[in-house]
Amino acid sequence: MSQTRGRYDFCIGLVLAMSSSIFIGGSFILKKKGLLRLARKGSMRAGQGGHAYLKEWLWWAGLLSMGAGEVANFAAYAFAPATLVTPLGALSVLVSAILSSFSLNEKLNLHGKIGCLLSILGSTVMVIHAPQEEEVETLDEMSHKLGDPGFVVFATLVVIVSLILICVVGPRHGQTNILVYITICSVIGALSVSCVKGLGIAIKELFAGKPVLKHPLSWILLLSLTVCVSTQINYLNRALDIFNTSIVTPIYYVIFTTSVLTCSAILFKEWQHMAVDDIIGTFSGFLTIIVGIFLLHAFKDVNFTLANLPLSLRKDDRAANGTLLSTYDNFNDDEESSACLGEMQSTESLSARRNGSLSAF
Repeated sequence: MSQTRGRYDFCIGLVLAMSSSIFIGGSFILKKKGLLRLARKGSMRAGQGGHAYLKEWLWWAGLLSMGAGEVANFAAYAFAPATLVTPLGALSVLVSAILSSFSLNEKLNLHGKIGCLLSILGSTVMVIHAPQEEEVETLDEMSHKLGDPGFVVFATLVVIVSLILICVVGPRHGQTNILVYITICSVIGALSVSCVKGLGIAIKELFAGKPVLKHPLSWILLLSLTVCVSTQINYLNRALDIFNTSIVTPIYYVIFTTSVLTCSAILFKEWQHMAVDDIIGTFSGFLTIIVGIFLLHAFKDVNFTLANLPLSLRKDDRAANGTLLSTYDNFNDDEESSACLGEMQSTESLSARRNGSLSAF
């Protein structure tokens, strides 16, 4: 009976996690479209500290979509371990990339598509080899774990790093370095997941008829979650306003997943009873995701598609065979290179305007 119940909870958590990724992936697009509309109107941008997006209905639609995704995510953590739910967030990368190519004209080149695919494959491997967390069924057990010295040190470091990034690094480099605002969202997100896990346990106990509302930990977790989520929303808006959505989403996923897995390992002692093959599989899956993110980010400005492959192969074959080009071939190659260069410059100009890096916005 217990095994059947465990499988049932696993399936519920899996479905909720997947639906959460769909809602959250769509929310990035809606928010970005709302922020771009405000930029065209000349309002102060979120990346500069403005809050005009609060009057934009598209932004609110994105917020509601993200809220629905977070609710589904919240419920998923109540039914399944964080090491299963968190890696499935990679699906939001795929959803966001596909929708942005249709709605925002943020085209992904061949490297970006391969990067997204690798992120999904890496997440799948991580799910298969995910460590099993310790069972925590009551708020008293959760309170004991939150008071563990290892977790207290981790939470203290997260708070200190976040304050340094917000107060010192953010004002200086937040407009130019994509990692600043995303790191703030990600490390604070690790604490958010811990709060969500605790509140999920509290809700289960509430339905079981236990006096959860009288337990001080319930209110502490609720207050902490409110502060963490508010901070995440603020700095995620800034990152989305300044940088390309197809870049923000996967980088946010990688750093956020790293933070959550580290937090879960410290809080629930997940790695103590793992087999060697599961440890290798988990690290391999995560490294695959990092490679995918590197391809997506490092070659984002390279105008390279499948249509370019035959041309590249023909040129390589001619060079390898020592074939001499005629004057006519040289002229055609020069003319073709000039056209491609002009097209790439035009594409880069449009991409820069869409990313908010020009003063035209």
